[in-house]
Amino acid sequence: MNPNEERLAETPDLAGAYPRLSDEQIGLLSGRGEKRPVQRGDVLVAEGQRDRDFLVVLSGTVAVIEGYGTPKARTIRVHGPRRFLDELGLLTGQPSFVSMVAQEPGEVLAVPLHALHELVREEPDLGNLILRSFLARRELLIGGITGIKIVGSRFSPDTRRLRELAARNRVPHTWIDLEEDPGAEELLRRLSIDAKDTPVVIWRDKVLRNPSNAELARVAGLRSSGQDEAVCDVVVVGAGPAGLAAAVYGASEGLATVVLDAVATGGQAGTSSRIENYLGFPAGISGAELADRAVVQAKKFGADLNVPVEAVRLGWHDSDQIVYLDDGRELRTRTVVIATGARYRKLDVPRLAEFEGTSVYYAATFMEAVFCERQPVSVVGGGNSAGQATVFLARHAAKVQLIILHDDLNRDMSRYLVDQIERLPNVEVLRHTEITELNGDDGRLHALGVRDTRTGARREIPTTVLFVFIGAQPCTGWLASGVALDERGYVLTGAQVRTDAPQPAMLETSRPGVLAVGDVRSGSIKRVASAVGEGSMAVRLIHDHLAKFGHAADRQRSST
Repeated sequence: MNPNEERLAETPDLAGAYPRLSDEQIGLLSGRGEKRPVQRGDVLVAEGQRDRDFLVVLSGTVAVIEGYGTPKARTIRVHGPRRFLDELGLLTGQPSFVSMVAQEPGEVLAVPLHALHELVREEPDLGNLILRSFLARRELLIGGITGIKIVGSRFSPDTRRLRELAARNRVPHTWIDLEEDPGAEELLRRLSIDAKDTPVVIWRDKVLRNPSNAELARVAGLRSSGQDEAVCDVVVVGAGPAGLAAAVYGASEGLATVVLDAVATGGQAGTSSRIENYLGFPAGISGAELADRAVVQAKKFGADLNVPVEAVRLGWHDSDQIVYLDDGRELRTRTVVIATGARYRKLDVPRLAEFEGTSVYYAATFMEAVFCERQPVSVVGGGNSAGQATVFLARHAAKVQLIILHDDLNRDMSRYLVDQIERLPNVEVLRHTEITELNGDDGRLHALGVRDTRTGARREIPTTVLFVFIGAQPCTGWLASGVALDERGYVLTGAQVRTDAPQPAMLETSRPGVLAVGDVRSGSIKRVASAVGEGSMAVRLIHDHLAKFGHAADRQRSST
């Protein structure tokens, strides 16, 4: 059906994604924007457009179209009066993944983004309505449009790298598997690309052959334009819950704040399908949604988020810190918050590298769940991450085997997860069990060799996908000798630091002005709530440090 020739019915509201604004809400928005007449066929937002206004349909209808102007144009939604357009990318600075075209003559209200931010600070109910809708729309886009195409083999580490970057950053995309998709070969032939040159990323008129993470990030609009600051107040390294909390509180209190992460916002928490014990969310919240909400908050207050960008070294000059980046840049800052968290440890078994990225994973998200449909899978680990993965995967896999070295799930796992696992009919808990072998061929796992640690008995269990959550090691290799670490590599802070100089503040490291928060800090409580608490506390200590050196933030406002 041609979206320019035939009027389509308005899309019904789906799970709160498309609410209608009241007269009062439209009145509030009208005070910050301008009314614009539109004619049928007017393109209000073009696919790929980054800078755009918040638009409300006052009369007429507007179609949301993927591939507008091409033979494969497809209408995704139709919005009528009192509905607003766009989705999460408007607030995070990403380009639009669709076009928005007037379907019939009418009128729209255009509100500049900065004015929208001012209004929602004054009217939180309206802000919550818009944010909930935009979050829901991003989820619908991820499953409902083609978005960025990634063409490559499931057995290619680079394909896995690109898919993980897109999935972890909640970028609408489609993976075209060279082994399984019958149209993949024809697509490559049309583009004159040989299979050996894959993976390939395609969006609009761009075709990237095995791009770097930075190149994909630029296409997806993940990287910001950057602040033009000679010296910023704080650089937050790591955008998990601790780092995002520091960013929100720092930026909201007037600090020039830059945030870096090597992979995606959300950290390990961002890979959790549902966090059910976080204060204020009795029905639970996914790690991805929690991260998205925090990113919108941080950007609203002016924080500069850079993903994916990796810090490779920490240095200093006089009283300032220097953060050296993997792209060759250097950030000069008065303070640094280390929030790089920890990565899951790897199993000490033969052939592990052969199956990583194809059958062995360290996160259980919807991307990995694709490979688990009606398959026997295994999870190794006894903590909350392993428990959350088990509950999530049980909805997709034929059978989930949870492997633990001891006999008591309650030892390291929250009771609510233990209760859910015990009620799942397709979950089996293998106690006193360790993995000794990975068996398979061509990068595909078929079975695990396991041993009973009490009796020494060995056996083989069918498994096509293995998820590993066996503890973590801190991401502190980039710090080298910059700050003091404990014997396991975690960052020492406060009273833990042995020094003849004045004792560092509670979260401060052996280097004045450098703080550590969250999982990367020695002795921290490995929970989302405590990470958020430490990130927010760090900002108070940063103000104290800046005041000591005569650098009180010029733009500081009172905390909210």
